Amino acid sequence: MDQTSSSFVGFAGLASKNKEATKMKAKRRKKISGADLAFRICNGIFMVLFVIITLYPVLNTLAVSLNDGTDALRGGIYLFPRVFTWKNYETVLSKDNLITGAFITVARTVIGTLLALVMNAILAFIVSRKNFIFAKPVSLFWVITMYVNGGLIPTFLLFKSLGLTNSFAVYVIPGMVSAFNMLVIRTYMRGIPDSLEESAQLDGAGYTTIFLKIISPLCKPVYATVALFVAVGQWNSWFDAMLYNRMASQYTTLQYELMKLLSSVSNQSSSAEAMKNAGEGSVTPTSVRAAATIITMLPIICIYPFLQRYFVTGLTLGGVKE
Repeated sequence: MDQTSSSFVGFAGLASKNKEATKMKAKRRKKISGADLAFRICNGIFMVLFVIITLYPVLNTLAVSLNDGTDALRGGIYLFPRVFTWKNYETVLSKDNLITGAFITVARTVIGTLLALVMNAILAFIVSRKNFIFAKPVSLFWVITMYVNGGLIPTFLLFKSLGLTNSFAVYVIPGMVSAFNMLVIRTYMRGIPDSLEESAQLDGAGYTTIFLKIISPLCKPVYATVALFVAVGQWNSWFDAMLYNRMASQYTTLQYELMKLLSSVSNQSSSAEAMKNAGEGSVTPTSVRAAATIITMLPIICIYPFLQRYFVTGLTLGGVKE
């Protein structure tokens, strides 16, 4: 009987708490002023308009890329293709060396991102240590390199003398160290409490153990941010392929091949008849350019949502300096 009464009292108390919580929520809803309600409505409208403005260029480009090139010249294509076709993508994907370029681009993106992340993380860890007496001079030296460089011709001659031209190494070695990325990681590492490192040193841990097992696990957000920076730069890069590997077709990149394709179709007539005579089918420079744009940005669009939370957190916390 005692157990029944105690359980009844417990249920009654829980019900009263739920009622109080419901009343509190109702009071909070009633306390929303007219100004707050207007702000929420305006904020919602602004965000909807912002999303539309952001997505419309991408959706319009996608619609043009899936539309017949001759029909696209008439205009009036907004969010959906009027005459659906895959011909634009077939024209882009049938280009010579495109598969080789895609393989090299993926390889340089993966390898270049990993090497850059490892090197910048190690350098940032060294500079962020308070007992490193050359931290300020080294950091100042790297900051100067962000604004001053040797120029295009001296850089080309340097890479040629080092044997980096006509090779895959020119894609990954020069970008292994970045002053900006190193400073971002260093700032984030300085925000980690020193007590963690001190307690590890008391347990006999060396700097390698501290870096791998304590600092690096806590730096995952900023690592993801820097990795995204480097990966986007590596994926979109084409100028280095044209400058250093122009004569080495086996080291061409996807972006360089697409750039050559866009240049070739832009020099041709924009009429559908000229394209048909060239054996390209019903495509135009505008439709081919749209298809090439979608192919270029599709991998980044697919990867970015998975790294967005790390991207925002890394930029926010990496920019705080105590």
